[in-house]
Amino acid sequence: MMQAAIFDQPRSIRIADVPKPLPGPGEVLVRVGAAGLCAGDLYIYTGKNPYVIYPRIGCHEIAGTVEAYGQGTAGPKVGTRVVVDPFIGCGHCYPCRVGKRNCCADLAIIGVHREGGFADFVTAPATNLNPVPDGLTDFEAAFAEPVAIGVQGCRRGMVTADDTVLVLGAGPIGLAIVEVARALGAKVYATDLSAERLSTAADMGATPIAGGAGLLERVLEITNGEGMPVVMEATGAAPAMEQTIDLVAAGGRIVILGLVKKGQGVTFPGLDFTRKEVTILGSRASVDCFPEALDLLASGKIHYPKIASSFSLSEAPTVFKTLADNPMALHKAVFVSEAV
Repeated sequence: MMQAAIFDQPRSIRIADVPKPLPGPGEVLVRVGAAGLCAGDLYIYTGKNPYVIYPRIGCHEIAGTVEAYGQGTAGPKVGTRVVVDPFIGCGHCYPCRVGKRNCCADLAIIGVHREGGFADFVTAPATNLNPVPDGLTDFEAAFAEPVAIGVQGCRRGMVTADDTVLVLGAGPIGLAIVEVARALGAKVYATDLSAERLSTAADMGATPIAGGAGLLERVLEITNGEGMPVVMEATGAAPAMEQTIDLVAAGGRIVILGLVKKGQGVTFPGLDFTRKEVTILGSRASVDCFPEALDLLASGKIHYPKIASSFSLSEAPTVFKTLADNPMALHKAVFVSEAV
C-alpha cells in the first residue's frame, strides 16, 4: 500500500496511515498512481515554505484514477485515469474573472494549502481533472504539471517556430521550457553554471552555452550582436534576472519564471525599457495548459520522463534526505504506487 508521506515539522518526515479522505460536493476522490517530487516539496520538507501549516501531505504533481465522487458531482467516470491540476481559484476575484485563476487572490494549492498526492488517495475539484491519453503510464502522466509550466511560459513569451530562445537555468523547469519550445519548432539555447545540467539540456536538444563570465559576449557573438529574441529566466537568482535585459534583443521578450525570496528586489536599467522596447512578463505555474502538456507527452516530443527516477513512497524518507542534502543528486524523483 502507498502510505501517506506526512510533513510533520521542518526537516522531519514520517510514514503513517491516514484515513481515506472523503470528497465533498464538487470534488472527486482520486487513487494516486504516481506523484512527482519538486523543489516546492523540498521547501516544505526543510521548513522554507512560508505558506504551509504543518502537518501537511505534500505533492502537487499527481496522476491517478477516479475512485469516487462527492455528492452532486459530475465528471469523468469512475476508473478514468486523470492528472490533477493543483491550482484552485476562488472564482470571484479579478484574476479569476479574467481567466487567470493561477494568480487568484485567495489561491489554494493541493499539496501546499490542502493535502496532496504523497498518499493513497487525494481529493480535488472535478473541474481540475484532466483525462490521461491512451498510451501514457501514470509515471509519464505525472510530468504534466511541470510540462504545463513550460507551456505557460512559452505562451507568455509568444514563442513560435520563428523564434530563437535562450533558457537561463537547466533545472527541472528550465528543461520543461527547453522541451516545449523545441516542440513548437523554436531554436533553443540553454545556459547553466552546472556542467551536468547543461549536458542534460543538450541531450534534450538545446544548444548549450556555459554560464558565468563570458555569457553575454557569447550570446552577442551567436546573434551577431543583436541578443536573443526571447529570454526565459528559470533560475530564481536576482543576478540572472537582471542580466536578461542585456541578453535580450531590442524588441524582444523576457519571461521570468524563477522565484526570488519575498521582499528581494531586482534592478533593471530604466533606459533600456524604452531604448530596447522590451516586453517583460511574469509567468506563474499554468492555467488551462494541462491538455496541451498531456498531448505533448503522448506525442513523444517530451523526453523528460526518460531521465527521471522511480521510487516507492516507502522510500520517501531516504529520497527526501538525499535531495535536501544535495538537490542535484537526481534529475527528478517520482513516487509510484506499489499497487499500480
